[in-house]
Amino acid sequence: MPEMKLAVVESHFADIIWKNEPIPSRELAKICEQELSWKRTTTYTVLKKLCERGIFQNNDGIVTSVISKQEFYGMQGEKLVDEAFDGSLPAFIAAFTKRKSLTSEEIAEIRLMIDSAEEG
Repeated sequence: MPEMKLAVVESHFADIIWKNEPIPSRELAKICEQELSWKRTTTYTVLKKLCERGIFQNNDGIVTSVISKQEFYGMQGEKLVDEAFDGSLPAFIAAFTKRKSLTSEEIAEIRLMIDSAEEG
């Protein structure tokens, strides 16, 4: 499987695509020139790299995602839990909540997720 992580600038680039897809590659190059100060060739080089990694595709000059933003970052979260917490979501949550308090809204949202997982 291709590498499924993004450097900081690649992440910003990916966010541009996810926000604007489907997007013509020429329009993407214009946005990247404005937002990232990239030359057109830089945009196409990074796009090609991310297409080769299976995150995006460029078909007939139209750029779309193969993996949605939510799917991509979900995969990143799973990888973090697997690598840093031996796959234990409770260990991750315990470590997270020791450093950051959860709001009552966040707790309610997590409870709904747990209830939904139990039902599904």
